[in-house]
Amino acid sequence: MKIGILGIQGDVDLHRKKLEEAGLDWCIVKKAHELEGIDGFILPGGESTTISKMLERYNMDKVLKEKIVDGLPVLATCAGTVLLASRIEDGEEEISPLGILSIKIKRNAYGRQRESFEVPLKINLGGREEKIVGVFIRAPKIVEFWNGVDVLGTFEESPVMVKQGKIIAMTFHPELSDGVAVYKFFEEIIKGSV
Repeated sequence: MKIGILGIQGDVDLHRKKLEEAGLDWCIVKKAHELEGIDGFILPGGESTTISKMLERYNMDKVLKEKIVDGLPVLATCAGTVLLASRIEDGEEEISPLGILSIKIKRNAYGRQRESFEVPLKINLGGREEKIVGVFIRAPKIVEFWNGVDVLGTFEESPVMVKQGKIIAMTFHPELSDGVAVYKFFEEIIKGSV
């Protein structure tokens, strides 16, 4: 099993370290042809406008969307979640979301960089409750969800972790927390055991 990490911008190295800690093979993906032969894909946090423009520039957006629609499992964090959203409450003129995940999202909903924060969260990973520290950095907020989206974790009654099919998406950064429970859960999704 090999998991690709989008290597355009964002927390690439931190996700790599978590995959290694979880005993999972990885590769960096920067071009469309590098999506071939991977079993799962990580869309990291970073700056959603920049990542969106780079996906378009390297002609990855259409290929990536097609792969995900065809069943490629995806783990998305923060900006990665924005990129998967069907609707964006603000800033749609700046970003071209892939429109795959049935959520409406508001970018930077919790404030700017200086308003970043950490909170304890309880998340449901395949029927197991796990405790994790949620690190929110210029985090988006999921303001609506539909079409069978399962909420796996909340903060202040808003979803912060959701699952739809083989996609798990978070508005926080699990790569900045202790432990690898989220990554092991992603492995289970890839294997089809959850």
